[in-house]
This record gives sequence, structure tokens and C-alpha cells, in this order.
Amino acid sequence: MLVAVIIACEVLFWVFIVAGLSARYPLRRRRLGAALLALAPVTDVLLLATTAIDLAGGATATAAHGIAAIYLGLSVAYGRAMIRWADIRFAHRFADGPAPIRRTGADYTRACWRDVLRTLLGAAIAAGVIGLLILVAGDPERSQAVAAFLPILCVVVGIDTLWAVSYTIWPRPAPRTGATY
Repeated sequence: MLVAVIIACEVLFWVFIVAGLSARYPLRRRRLGAALLALAPVTDVLLLATTAIDLAGGATATAAHGIAAIYLGLSVAYGRAMIRWADIRFAHRFADGPAPIRRTGADYTRACWRDVLRTLLGAAIAAGVIGLLILVAGDPERSQAVAAFLPILCVVVGIDTLWAVSYTIWPRPAPRTGATY
């Protein structure tokens, strides 16, 4: 059942974002759009509550509980950036906003390092949620599956850091505007 809740929360998160941006731009209902966008984080609270209630009720932790913790951490850390990303594209498509800019060079490298900080924040939140779930379970044997996700967080942070290091060494080149032959 928890897997279905995770999927439902992820779907609802994006439904609220798309509905909020649709209300804001094509329908020109800014207040409604803001209200719908504000509901996106509510899905995270719903998922945390469901996960904690499941474990407190005596369930044995599974990979689904670990996935829920990681989803929560990354959703909180990246939520605003994802909404901003979508907002720029909606504004361009439906409200004659400026086209999204493709980052290159040092600008892209700085963005990569900001993502590393977001990933670190998301991993810290996920680790805190995992710790909370272990406490709620109250039994180390029942919470082994969720504790096994802690090393995965380190791998995720490591991969993101390597990504940023690679673009620090080899910055993304600017697109060619016109080739001369």
C-alpha cells in the first residue's frame, strides 16, 4: 500500500504544479494558481504521515519506506527549483515570457554546485526522516530495510559532486552562433 501512496503523492505533486501554473498563465487566475502551487508541499506531509503511521502500526520497514524518505528529502530540497523551472517554461509558452536560457560555462558550473548543496540538504533531510522512521518503528530488526538506504544517500551525493567537479574542470561550452568555413 505504501508504494501506491508514494506514487500518488508524486503524481499529486506534479498535478498541483501543472494545475497551479495552468491557472496562473492560460487562465490568468493568479490567486488560484498560487493556492494550487501551495498544495504541492502538502503531498510531502501526507507521505511522511502515512509512512510514520504505517511503521507505528507495527509494519516492518521495507524498501518503500526508504524510497519515501529519499523522495521527501529531495522533494523538499528541490521543490522550489522544480517549480521555478516549470514556471519559466509556462510563462514562455503561455504568457509571452522570455525563453529559458541554456546555461553554459561558469554559470552552468555554479548551477551544478548549487545542485550539490540542494542534494546535500535533501540527503540530510532524508537521513533525518530515516532516523525518525527507525525511532517510530522502535525495533532495529523491523527497520533494517530503511536503514539500508543511508549508504544510497552517500552515493547520490557522490554522483552529484562528481558531476559538478567534471563541469568545473570541463565547463559546458557556449553553443556556436555561426560557423565560418
